[in-house]
Amino acid sequence: MPLLGCAFSLAQDPNRITSYVVEKGISYLGNESVRNGSVRNESGDSYRSERCLLDVYYPTNLRDAPVVVWFHGGGLTSGERSIPTGLKDRGFVVVAAGYRLSPRAKSPDYIEDAAAAVAWAFSHSPQYNGSPEKIIVSGHSAGGYLAMMVGLDERWLKPHSIEPNRIAGIAPMSGQAITHFTIRDERGIGKKQPVIDDMAPLFHVRSDASPLLLVTGDRNSELLGRYEENAYLWRMMKESGHAAVTLHELQGYDHGGMVEPGIPLLVNFVRAVCLEKRDAK
Repeated sequence: MPLLGCAFSLAQDPNRITSYVVEKGISYLGNESVRNGSVRNESGDSYRSERCLLDVYYPTNLRDAPVVVWFHGGGLTSGERSIPTGLKDRGFVVVAAGYRLSPRAKSPDYIEDAAAAVAWAFSHSPQYNGSPEKIIVSGHSAGGYLAMMVGLDERWLKPHSIEPNRIAGIAPMSGQAITHFTIRDERGIGKKQPVIDDMAPLFHVRSDASPLLLVTGDRNSELLGRYEENAYLWRMMKESGHAAVTLHELQGYDHGGMVEPGIPLLVNFVRAVCLEKRDAK
């Protein structure tokens, strides 16, 4: 996969200055994708309405730009939506999505929320100068886990009538490849007891999945087993016949510190996927 620049469908000078706008607090719940943070969803769940919001950072003078849906980390128990600095000014639309958190929410609530946010991006990205054919799902830690579950496990996007292979690329940053430790905790299983069941990205290895970029910190500085989980996922994707999976271990960086040096790898991945989409037309 060549890591080259991406061409957008705009009659533009490559040196032209691109301006960006951020719109915040957009609900992605069902038909209630309105631009405020106070609407209640159809079920009357005020907590879900509070958490299921997104911020959209988008270029004003591009069309059909790549769209990165970014899920924050926090172990599925904490964290707030944010737009990584390294993804700004890159010619991308960035959708930063919030989701419900444990213990107020339980598995699979947060995965269902992540799928709804990705479905929103497919439906609404043209309004923000993005292309629904160039959607990449990404995130750090718990956010990386959500990106993998939505992209690899076909059941979560099914209620939205979206095939997960419409996702152009999956790019978790230090995501958990086995069943997430918070889900295990909800079941009374200790953090050092590994589980691989249908709530694990590893359970959903398949040869026809979208291109996959796996990035972790140094195996000696990362969270327990995090590099090894991703390395096993990489190996099993390869064994399944998946040809577009890459693994990077960022030497010298711990779990939190790997994000900033990992973002350039994500940027190159987005551009490469975009180039392939263009050449496939």
